[in-house]
Amino acid sequence: MNGFFQPGRALSIARKEVRHILRDPFTLGLALGLPLLMVLFFGYAMDFNVHDIRLTVYDQDRSRASRQLAEVFQSSGYFQVRYRDLGPNPAAALDSQAAKAALFIEPHFERDLFREGTSTAQVLIDGSDNSTAGVIGGYLSGIQQAAAQRLTGQSPPATPVQITTRYLFNGELNSRWFTVPGLSVVVLAILGIMLTALTVAREWETGSMELLLSTPVTPLEIIVGKLAPYLVMGLIAQAIIYLAARLLFGVPFLGSHLWLLVSTLMFLAASMAQGLLISVVTRQQIAAIQFSQMAGQLPSLMLSGFIFPIESMPVFFQYLTMIFPARWFMIVLRGLFLRGAGFSELAGPMAVLLAMDVFFITLATKRFKKDVEP
Repeated sequence: MNGFFQPGRALSIARKEVRHILRDPFTLGLALGLPLLMVLFFGYAMDFNVHDIRLTVYDQDRSRASRQLAEVFQSSGYFQVRYRDLGPNPAAALDSQAAKAALFIEPHFERDLFREGTSTAQVLIDGSDNSTAGVIGGYLSGIQQAAAQRLTGQSPPATPVQITTRYLFNGELNSRWFTVPGLSVVVLAILGIMLTALTVAREWETGSMELLLSTPVTPLEIIVGKLAPYLVMGLIAQAIIYLAARLLFGVPFLGSHLWLLVSTLMFLAASMAQGLLISVVTRQQIAAIQFSQMAGQLPSLMLSGFIFPIESMPVFFQYLTMIFPARWFMIVLRGLFLRGAGFSELAGPMAVLLAMDVFFITLATKRFKKDVEP
């Protein structure tokens, strides 16, 4: 087991692993089919822009102005308006989940509007779903301005200070532009850790690893030879996600393809080294699957910024996210896709990824060497 690293022996291990992959339809299907399925599923299913909000209208005025107010909600494109008579329980529609919000228009709404110049209406929002409730609340400010102009025929009065808002990098606030690039992190983390953990653990179970260790190869040569084919499969998975993002969802890519390739290789190397370390420690496929989910799926979904903003997490979890490669790769990807970030902006996250590569590969090599040498 002693000797310097020889690329030829690592290449032989890589050729053996390629033949094993080609004979294993499950591995091929997982590596090539999972990225496309996850992009389609998450890309179409995850939409943070809330539409078709069920709005129950209790119109106690039944005037032209009250109907126009309800029409403003309907014409906004966000609400589905349904009229209902006011019963003993005003919030019955919210209680039964028949509506997400309710609009109450008081009697004399039109009279107060034209006599006194002002009138009021109340909106109740179902707060049990806080994500939807926050979005509905955000819509109301724009609807209020549109309603004022529709009912009075005049624009809202000018104020001494006017604040205008412009959204950079994603002017329409298209949630898919934000979600789809982040899918690369989730997919590659799951693939990188699970594929290497399962395949190597299977070799420990079948006894083929002992046969491999009887050859003159060193632990580092085994690790490099086994990781290389899966790095290529990971790059193919990234290419599938990239093409789906650009062609199916119209996500722009403003950065450098070179940095995309380099950062993807860094992240894959860190993920696969974690999978190899899991396989060396567990040596059982069932245990490898369980640990792979804990190390790959959960951090990439929950602690990478993919779903929950890191800045909104408690301080402890903000620091905890720093030990996972998924957080840093997420920063790189969103910077490349939407902001066109250059090397100066990406140098920090990529340096962390490189340090994690060295750490995990070194740790896996040492643990592997400790287990196989007397």
